[in-house]
Amino acid sequence: METSTKPTDTYGNSYNRNLLVLVLMVGSFCTILNSTLMNTAFPAIMKDFSISTASVQWLTTGFMMVNGVMIPISAWLINRFSSKVMYLWAMSTFLIGTLVAFFAPNFGFLLAGRLIQGLGVGVSMPLLQTIMLSIFPPEKRGAAMGTVGLVVGLAPALGPTLSGWIVDNWDWRMLFLMMVPIVVTVIILAFFFMKSVIPNTDQKIDLISVITSTIGFGALLYGFSTAGNDGWTDIYVLLYLALGVIFVVLFGLRQLKMDEPFLDIRVFKYGEFSLAAVLSGVANLALVGSEMVIPLYIQNIRGESAFHSGLILLPGALAMGVMSPITGRLFDRYGAKFMAIAGMTMLTLGSIPFLFITKETSILFVIVFYAIRMFGIAATMMPVTTSGMNVLPFNKISHGTAVNNTFRQVLSSIGTAILISVLSSVTKNSMPSATMLKETPLKYADHATNAVLSGYHAAFFISALFAALALIFAFFLKKGNNAPKTLVKEDK
Repeated sequence: METSTKPTDTYGNSYNRNLLVLVLMVGSFCTILNSTLMNTAFPAIMKDFSISTASVQWLTTGFMMVNGVMIPISAWLINRFSSKVMYLWAMSTFLIGTLVAFFAPNFGFLLAGRLIQGLGVGVSMPLLQTIMLSIFPPEKRGAAMGTVGLVVGLAPALGPTLSGWIVDNWDWRMLFLMMVPIVVTVIILAFFFMKSVIPNTDQKIDLISVITSTIGFGALLYGFSTAGNDGWTDIYVLLYLALGVIFVVLFGLRQLKMDEPFLDIRVFKYGEFSLAAVLSGVANLALVGSEMVIPLYIQNIRGESAFHSGLILLPGALAMGVMSPITGRLFDRYGAKFMAIAGMTMLTLGSIPFLFITKETSILFVIVFYAIRMFGIAATMMPVTTSGMNVLPFNKISHGTAVNNTFRQVLSSIGTAILISVLSSVTKNSMPSATMLKETPLKYADHATNAVLSGYHAAFFISALFAALALIFAFFLKKGNNAPKTLVKEDK
């Protein structure tokens, strides 16, 4: 028989779960939105600070690297310190980075602000998922993680539209200033409504694990980030990738030998968790990849502004936001296998039409099929993540969250680097000769446009191929949501 009691924190005190979730959602929306806000502001920042494209890209690359490096460390932090203290630390760190970036007198300070922001986001995102999985029973986690999907999917998808509008109408510094009052409000509310809900341990920090994970994942993420632009045969790209692989292997071997691992990679022994990590990684890759390639097509081929580019993608972003809570409830009812097969089918079918886009393709065509892809991503990402987490013991959830997020980050970096390199190489190989430019410039311009389109077609072919392979993997998921039959404790 089910019991109905107020949820309690680690000290046995009752708390309002709805208010705690609200604080988590608003704070996480700000931090995740921040990850995609900068791209449309790059031209203005380059002009203000007189820097090159290679330099300005560090605002994204550096942020992703610090974020990725912090995720493995987050498992130890979440288990070692109070979840309330960690959340306040993460949001305060994010606020400090935001203020440094807003007042930045030069590019160095702006980059430093972004790196500080990355430190906060690298803890707040795993903490969000771990808390949500901890305060809801397994049979209710689908709906809870669907709410997380609303933040994880909608925030980065809205970024290009919002930043395009702000940059066109104000100054790029407003991207940081608008965050300040919201984050300050979240920190104040967190003092009252955030509670310590995750049991803590006295595990000591293992410096060797910190060093090997930082160098390993940092080098890997940097190598993959630069491979798309510099090419896979670039000596520095190869050196960073080799360095990353060596230190990640050393990190993994050490974890397997430790009685209390810094990051418990043994969670991969659960087959459902491993499958879920792959599927959520592909879904995230499809999200990141499309948000990179489609705006390039809209702006470079169709000649639309950054703001209009964001508006064209907005219906898809809203579709994902609306669907995420719904897919969570569908997961609780039908399980991950049904959701993943349906989602990956939509993602695959939504990607194929982009193999045939031309410079005359209807904007409505782009809007509709982009929205279909986003439906597919929403149907897959959080349901399979929740399914994978449900097979883990309760004390492994923080490790599972960190492992899943790290794996997803690395897989997304690998996939994005592949997409960029394929796009660049196909475009370069398809470009007309320089002599045509001198003899028939109009014909050259037409051929050059077709060469760029060939690059986009190739990139979307790779994206569709990833989705099709993931669809095959989805059939190996177990039926149901893997929730054990336990007593359900809910708020009145």
